[in-house]
Amino acid sequence: MTITALMPTFNRSPIAFERGEGVWLWTNNNEKYLDFGSGIATNSLGHGNKHLVGAIAEQAAKVMHVSNLYSVPQASRLAERLVGASFADSVFFCNSGAEANEGLIKMVRRFQSDQGRPERYRMICFNGAFHGRSLATIAATGNPAYLKGFGPVVEGFDHVEPNDLALVEAAITPETAGILIEPVQGEGGIRVIPADFLQGLRYLCDKHGLVLAMDEVQTGAGRTGKMFAHQWTGVTPDILSVAKGIGGGFPLGAILATESLAKPMVPGTHGTTYGGNPLACTAGNAVLDVILSDGFFDAVVAQSVHLRDGLEQVVRDFPQLYSDVRGKGLLLGVKCIVSNALVRNALLDQRLLTVNAGDNVVRFVPPLIVSAEECSEAVERFRKASKQLAQADCERKSVS
Repeated sequence: MTITALMPTFNRSPIAFERGEGVWLWTNNNEKYLDFGSGIATNSLGHGNKHLVGAIAEQAAKVMHVSNLYSVPQASRLAERLVGASFADSVFFCNSGAEANEGLIKMVRRFQSDQGRPERYRMICFNGAFHGRSLATIAATGNPAYLKGFGPVVEGFDHVEPNDLALVEAAITPETAGILIEPVQGEGGIRVIPADFLQGLRYLCDKHGLVLAMDEVQTGAGRTGKMFAHQWTGVTPDILSVAKGIGGGFPLGAILATESLAKPMVPGTHGTTYGGNPLACTAGNAVLDVILSDGFFDAVVAQSVHLRDGLEQVVRDFPQLYSDVRGKGLLLGVKCIVSNALVRNALLDQRLLTVNAGDNVVRFVPPLIVSAEECSEAVERFRKASKQLAQADCERKSVS
């Protein structure tokens, strides 16, 4: 067998898209698809957004990259706006969610060391999490499938089941530096972490001198109907990672932190070549122009209710295929009884793009600019795919 020039690290569908508009994509054969995958919850403004595309094109014609040896006004402006829209006092820019989480872990450890507690370097993480594909972030994730074959696991991560504060407190040791959690576990199956559990984690961190860190790579940038998902819970973290939708499809990640977490990060403690470059931060500012505009988050909430109602009706109508709908805002998942791969392929046949997740879930994560009519269209295609799956299952049972 001859390996392909493009390294085969993904199971790719044999579909290639050449253009898009809003929530729609067209293949190179001019077939039209409804995009409820958003590049894995990344294309927050959909495809071909004129404001985003125009800002990127204008900046690209001026200067794309200069390095962080010089001032970058676009980065300063974006940081100021993120600080204004969050709990944070300072922001570090990078290129991806994994990078953001790597930097977050370093910052938690550095903070504890700066406080005279260098022995505190361990992070309590949660089963079902996903924090990235680098060596440290797969250790933080803890999934054996991601760890296999990559040598000794990076030390410093302890895992417990979510939603049990007694287990969390029992896992705290003199070496514990902080707690890292996703407000909604995305890759783990769209599992919403209850507000009272997050409130309990805040209490434990305050009680034991720990850092509360949140991974909002998938839930940030308006995905749940607020700028960040934790804002629904009344819980404020000390540090947070974000990526995906913050750049609207352009590679951009960020770490948001309070002053006490950010101060120890003096020159030489962390860095990036591409992070915070003029082009990426222009994209980030263009995204904020849209999502921070009056009424935008209200519209996300309204469409999420409409979409969820439709999905739940289909789930009720096909109990042999599905068990429930879960999630928050426009980060929704259908828990399948049959294989989620089977469901996703049936949806592809209906030209509806979705994304699978853990726990046998299919994710519905449309661009945040989706309309009620487009949500209804997605539900109708979900219903048609479900009818075909149910009929095929019935025919298979009759033959057997």
